[in-house]
Amino acid sequence: MNDTSAYQPYVEASWGLMNHWYPALFSHELGDDGLVGLQIAGVPILLRRLGGNVHALRDECVHRGVKLSLQPTCLTADTVTCWYHGFTYRLADGQLSAIAVSPEDPLIGTVGLQTYPVVERNGLVYVFVGDADYGAPPPLEADLPPLVDRSHRHWSPHVLDDDAVVLGIRRRVQSNWRLGCENGFDPGHIFIHRNTTLVRVQGWNLPLGMRPVGQTAVSWLENDGDGPHGVRNEFGTDAYLPVNEHEELGLEPLGDGVPAGSRTSMWMPCCLQVENFPQRGLAQFEFYVPVDDQTHDYWELIVAHCPTDADRARFQRDYDDIWEPLGIYGFNDCDIFAREAMEPFYRHGGGFPAEVLCATDVMTVAWRQLVSRHNRGVARPGRPVAPDPVPPPSYRPAS
Repeated sequence: MNDTSAYQPYVEASWGLMNHWYPALFSHELGDDGLVGLQIAGVPILLRRLGGNVHALRDECVHRGVKLSLQPTCLTADTVTCWYHGFTYRLADGQLSAIAVSPEDPLIGTVGLQTYPVVERNGLVYVFVGDADYGAPPPLEADLPPLVDRSHRHWSPHVLDDDAVVLGIRRRVQSNWRLGCENGFDPGHIFIHRNTTLVRVQGWNLPLGMRPVGQTAVSWLENDGDGPHGVRNEFGTDAYLPVNEHEELGLEPLGDGVPAGSRTSMWMPCCLQVENFPQRGLAQFEFYVPVDDQTHDYWELIVAHCPTDADRARFQRDYDDIWEPLGIYGFNDCDIFAREAMEPFYRHGGGFPAEVLCATDVMTVAWRQLVSRHNRGVARPGRPVAPDPVPPPSYRPAS
């Protein structure tokens, strides 16, 4: 049996991590006076835009526990009302301000819904999913990769850059969020991408895998404060040996190289950063946001440095014609297929003690240890709220 004692908190985090920032929606999904309900780490959350600002409240009426978002009802601009009995809550602080069916009820003003901090940046709405007694949250930057120094010889843009354009999609994946994280940076999983159209049309020699050959293969990126905390594969150094061919299995190189500076790193709570990918000068960010213990929302974002309108138009065209069809779908579909294939083995934590890890899993173990050391809380829903049923996706990659 595999010894999981070095990262037991990670094994227990099937529902995700609490007291962290997560992307919740694209800004365009929540128009003026819009209201959307969703779930993160088992927590039902209602998002409402008012006067350009987004408010987040627990999507669970204190009265009988129904989701307010099932029938959005806003009788005044600054409140949200439960469609069942008319319990009405202020957006600003979640306080119960009225009850339609019991106007003078002594309950009014004594209870309310938990509210959650919200930050909106570059077209994404982030929510701090925290325990009610957690206190002031750290800044959003604590739960994202640090900005890349623009003097770096292989600089690539960041989701928080002032002159960045962030384009992408979000889709539901039928696997635990941890399998998404581990798949995203696994040095050995490159094998499943070797024949994708994106690789072939760009003439890449994508290695079969990356074999660590030293103790410095993984960099722990930590600090003494709230964050950010991450681990990075030191590809492009002598700490890794690219496996380009396997004579016994008849596997040969396919192309002539990969974009320079394609560093891969994973950051708490669930953010992958791939610099200079899918092309030099771009960056890919992915989030594996836990919904419950068996599904996650997969955010697939491509970021470009666009200081002018012409740059923005050019990037939008390239994204529509190349990066979304060939990269986000053609390339990443392989990852979704792999995660969903692993899910039955790891369901309810059974796979962690049973797995047999190999040399390329050094990054996976480091990530598990990092999360165990620096998480601000493990989600343990007292009353798990199942996500709205969705048909199982069919993401088998094209042959």
